[in-house]
Amino acid sequence: MRKSLLSKAVTAVCATVMCLGVTACGGNSSAKSDKSNSDSSSSSEKIGMHQIAGVTAKGELGKKPTVSFKTPMTVEDNSYVVLQKGDGAQIEDGDRVCSQGIAISVKDGSELASTWEKNTPDCSTVVTSDTSQMTENYYKIFKSLKLNSTVAFGVNDSNSSGTSYLMVLTLVSKSKDLKKATGEKVAGVPADLPKVTLAKDGKPSIDMNGYKGSDSLVSQDLIKGKGAVVKDTQSVVAHYTGWLLDGTQFDSSWDRGQSSAFSLDSVIKGWKQGLAGHTVGSQVLLVVPPSLGYGNKDQEKIPANSTLVFVVDILAAY
Repeated sequence: MRKSLLSKAVTAVCATVMCLGVTACGGNSSAKSDKSNSDSSSSSEKIGMHQIAGVTAKGELGKKPTVSFKTPMTVEDNSYVVLQKGDGAQIEDGDRVCSQGIAISVKDGSELASTWEKNTPDCSTVVTSDTSQMTENYYKIFKSLKLNSTVAFGVNDSNSSGTSYLMVLTLVSKSKDLKKATGEKVAGVPADLPKVTLAKDGKPSIDMNGYKGSDSLVSQDLIKGKGAVVKDTQSVVAHYTGWLLDGTQFDSSWDRGQSSAFSLDSVIKGWKQGLAGHTVGSQVLLVVPPSLGYGNKDQEKIPANSTLVFVVDILAAY
């Protein structure tokens, strides 16, 4: 995963939103923020966040905006302003929204970081009324927007020597995460591997089939999805269940009733190596030897030197 000032900026905003992402999509009309600023006082009262005054944006909707304001200026945390009202599809519940972003110093107006030049939008935001994922105020903001909108958030980053800036996000695309693996069932899965059966909702169960494990990683598609290929630098949304070789289940997102999102840089090597190269929508059987799992250390319900067996549904990658 890239480590940049912009990602830190998004993280700073995420501290309030719990999960905030960024995106961009084409448009062919231009817009100024003057009207947005003039008619937004009532909406700010409804949303319950301070409105940032004196900031405007020009440029073609869905493209990198030119943002202007008098410097130096101060911003409050939990403040925002809609700079451009988009002309794309309305943001809806459950949408994963991708944004292009610019971090702009409020001290001198300098650009601190941008995703536009390398076209690396952030797609970590899921718009949801679940307040454990996104605060009510941010939910209201995103639900009020269409694609190609540009919105700015005020950030005072205590982790960056007190740097204060505007996090300017342009919403460029959206999608919805899958609920379970979708695609074609794979024929010719080796007969000596564990046998997986699925409940109606997609939850897997397993028969170890006398399987004794492997000294090397096994990464076998059970269902081949039709989505994008997962890169080892991405984050993944997945449903999964994990077992020991004796058939003991030690973890399951299905039992928690919620999929999991994680960076492939933050998981065991067997997951990073085993999921990269598969496609979104796939269901993957992973057999992870101790050298690519937790090695000779106990891990909660997992004894030292355990071979781990997982069934993973890849629901999204970003």
